[in-house]
Amino acid sequence: MNWSFNELAQVSSEALAQGADLSADITQNLLTTNNVWMMLSTALVFIMHLGFAGVEAGFGQAKNTVNILFKNTVTPIIGIVSYAVCGFFLMYPGFDVPGWFGFDGAGWSMFWFAPENADVSAGYADAGYTYWTDFLFQAMFAATAATIVSGAIAERVKLWAYLLFTVIYVGIVYPIIGSWKWGGGVLDDWGFYDFAGSTLVHSVGGWGALAGVILVGPRIGKYVNGKTVDKPGASVPLAVIGVFLLWLGWFGFNGGSVLSADPALVSFVLVTTSLAACAGGLGGFLAGYFVFKRLDLGMVLNGILAGLVGITAGADVINPGPAIIVGFIAGILVVLSAVLLDSLKLDDVVGAVSVHLTCGIWGTLAVGIFSTNPDHSFITQLTGVVICGITAFVCAFVIFYLLKVTVGIRVSEEHEKTGLDSHEHGIRGYTIVYDE
Repeated sequence: MNWSFNELAQVSSEALAQGADLSADITQNLLTTNNVWMMLSTALVFIMHLGFAGVEAGFGQAKNTVNILFKNTVTPIIGIVSYAVCGFFLMYPGFDVPGWFGFDGAGWSMFWFAPENADVSAGYADAGYTYWTDFLFQAMFAATAATIVSGAIAERVKLWAYLLFTVIYVGIVYPIIGSWKWGGGVLDDWGFYDFAGSTLVHSVGGWGALAGVILVGPRIGKYVNGKTVDKPGASVPLAVIGVFLLWLGWFGFNGGSVLSADPALVSFVLVTTSLAACAGGLGGFLAGYFVFKRLDLGMVLNGILAGLVGITAGADVINPGPAIIVGFIAGILVVLSAVLLDSLKLDDVVGAVSVHLTCGIWGTLAVGIFSTNPDHSFITQLTGVVICGITAFVCAFVIFYLLKVTVGIRVSEEHEKTGLDSHEHGIRGYTIVYDE
């Protein structure tokens, strides 16, 4: 068959058009796949709030159950809204050069007054997700940082004081610190690495919890004549359910931090995350038995969470073998940290400081020891930990102190002894009604 020049040109043009259409279809399918995984990860992180609520209500006393559940219900509400109002735009300020502080004014204006201009195309985030998915995923992380504080100071903190703290800490302090790495700020320029937030989420929340524990003070009767008095939790089964919900949520927390549905990297991250959790539980089990001479379920549960926190900074750059080491050491550290806090009369109801602060620091430093990336340095990791730690603790301490001298941060002795549920909420968490 003889083809004329015009016929060949037409065939070539049609082939090019079909190729362009195919390429566009592939790009759109990639965006859809990535975005679905990111939305699923967002949902998994959201479920973590139910896990936190279960752990705190399970380890807390029955007389404060409603108060604990109320805080854990309102925390994500306040966290997401405050992050939308200003946090998101502080955390991702669009630094042209590395810096300490910035605000994306154009993004804020678009979010609130021209949302139709948001980028939902494959041009945003290398086709990893849309603008709206980006915001919601990050907002869930922000609310998580506040929830960490809730568990540490439970059973004696004024509800309004805690809520005011949450607004300021989540809306301003957390995103500014996060911008130094994830927003392209100065720590990112220095080479500091925190994949999913051992420092930027967990330690920041842990430092806030420590400041709160110091200023609020221990529960009445917790430390008597130099001895630590156990205050039995309301529901051990609920605490166990909460921990497993948190473990489930961590698949989204770490897996979603890949920021795409990359099958190789997501699956690798989920493996290292699970191995560290298991090793952390084992470390907590053995350390708890050695220290307390009993099979301490609470230390096994916190050991699992410790392993998860520990691997979060380097889940994508630490191989499976070292991931087990990271988790196991975290499980031991959480027990030792809990003993140390009690010796200092720092009353942490759920062990939030030990889990999130102590193991968050360890996990961030572990990147400098075990990372497969030769650019990661222990000294750089330590520098980042120190800078973020000082900033978070000082800010949290100042916020709590100002609240203490103004509105007050601790409930009355009478309310604490009889329980916050009856006085502040008018209902009890556990009520058995017998028909007459």
